[in-house]
Amino acid sequence: MRKIIVLWMVLMIVSLRAFADSKVSFTASAPDVVAVGDQFRLSYTVTTQKVRDFRAPSIKGFDVLMGPSRSQQKNVQVINGQTTSTSSITFTYILMATAEGSFTIPGATITAEGNQMVSNSVHVKVLPADNGGASGNSGRQSGSASRASSGTSVSNNDLFITATANKTNLYEQEALLLTYKIYTLVDLRGFDNVKLPDFKGFHSQEVELPNDRKWSLEHYKGRNYQTTVYRQFVLFPQQPGKITIDAARFDASIAKVTHVDDPFEAFFNGGSNYVEVKKTLMTPKLVVDVKALPDGKPSGFSGGVGEFSISSSINSTNVKTNDAVTVRLVISGTGNLKLISTPEVKFPEDFEVYDPKVDNKFRLTNAGLSGSQVIEYLAIPRNAGTYKIPAVKFSYFDIKSRTYKTLTTEEYELHVEKGSGNAAQTIANFTNKEDLKVLNEDIRYIKQNNVTLSQKGDFFFGSLAYWLFYIVPGIAFVLFFIVYRKQIAANANVAKMRTKKANKVAVKRMKLAGKLLADNKKDAFYDEVLKALWGYISDKLSIPVSRLSKDNVEGELRNYGVDDALIKDFLDALNNCEFARFAPGDDNQAMDKVYSDSLEVISKMENSIKH
Repeated sequence: MRKIIVLWMVLMIVSLRAFADSKVSFTASAPDVVAVGDQFRLSYTVTTQKVRDFRAPSIKGFDVLMGPSRSQQKNVQVINGQTTSTSSITFTYILMATAEGSFTIPGATITAEGNQMVSNSVHVKVLPADNGGASGNSGRQSGSASRASSGTSVSNNDLFITATANKTNLYEQEALLLTYKIYTLVDLRGFDNVKLPDFKGFHSQEVELPNDRKWSLEHYKGRNYQTTVYRQFVLFPQQPGKITIDAARFDASIAKVTHVDDPFEAFFNGGSNYVEVKKTLMTPKLVVDVKALPDGKPSGFSGGVGEFSISSSINSTNVKTNDAVTVRLVISGTGNLKLISTPEVKFPEDFEVYDPKVDNKFRLTNAGLSGSQVIEYLAIPRNAGTYKIPAVKFSYFDIKSRTYKTLTTEEYELHVEKGSGNAAQTIANFTNKEDLKVLNEDIRYIKQNNVTLSQKGDFFFGSLAYWLFYIVPGIAFVLFFIVYRKQIAANANVAKMRTKKANKVAVKRMKLAGKLLADNKKDAFYDEVLKALWGYISDKLSIPVSRLSKDNVEGELRNYGVDDALIKDFLDALNNCEFARFAPGDDNQAMDKVYSDSLEVISKMENSIKH
């Protein structure tokens, strides 16, 4: 018995140690991109303090300015009465990039809790030195701002936005990716107003980007800029010819460092101060050459452009009359999946056929919509016999081969047996499913029971209740008709209905914004508040949102009798919402203020606009 207990204890100790060892990690980290002359940190972190024999790899392509310096960290947390602690040791080097290129720093080795471990390797891309004079820096604020032009002005080389298309020569319905990218050397706080083109001539879909945009260093025309992708759209041209993508406008807000002459203020502000600078950025127009699809389109061309495949299946080839038959088509691939027409499955004439059910299972990618479209066709056979469901042909234009392709599914032979019961008896040989009659449902047998008859007026016929039975519904119908006509007349005045419902729609949007505020979904919250504000004023003034701007909304509101103070409050609510989205500081406090201000201004506006 003792031997068993001792053996069990040894196994427990070994398993606990193995579990503890599995939790120890040893990782290396460094910036992905730096520039020649940049100084940066290379760190090795091990999640235990029982270490020895740390050995760094051979570091080539960089000058080692300092290191390794060793620092220890320990964190203790108490959650629901349970205490957990973590500890780690970090070995840090300060390196300087000396040559342009891509470099790999191998992993370091260390002995942690008695086990030898090797860290991951890191890859660092080194860009050329900035031609502006000062070297780059991996920190967005300090490095970029130090290379910008001096003074309170912002030049076109300090901040600009590019609009690029991944292709400018393509076929109609072929997807292209349009990217708006920010290049900055200054402290960009956000955009007060953004006006994108309407993409006339295209079917457009916006690519969903992460809420937390990642900034990276990029060498562009001799300068090292901090860059990030601001918006992306996948466009499908709908017509051949040269189509112009109009310029986009961005009203930027920049924090600019200025020198402080006052020695007292310089002491507290480090010799500098920040001023807000406004700058309007315009992207250049883009011209896309769209070629028409070649002649010779096959019959049944779906309008699909891309790369596709098709498959089919049937739930059963042996059924009984009045049983459902389901044919399932799956169109998979990448292209304009959302814009293709639904293929037709030709069922026999005396089948009862229902509208197909379409389930889209695709996602937006740089090459278009990728995934599958699942189409289910439901039909019910009414007669016994053997039938054929012909193959389905699906034609599309293949982007890679620049030719039309026709895909064919499987043909099915369907065996229908007579179902049980008289309900399955049918009168066949009708050319239209509406002519199909089911026996024992249209004709019922006459029941031969003794019936006792009464004289007129003895029971109901000719009585007061009899006449009220006709008069009351007639009066109700007349009243309903009058009210209904008034409602139709009111609904016909679309502008008036939108005005009436403006506050209701705005309140509904603000309720959704309140939920997003509670969930701390920052970008979605600000989007919903802006929709509520612009949508409310659009409905109230009976002016489409596309025709409203901060420049003309002031004049429109004044025409409707709104006083200047309330107009200013409304414009301030718009500006604060757009600015708070990108401004640093306490996000929750800013979101709460924007929410309360927007509710208040909508409430005041409801009682001020006069029609």
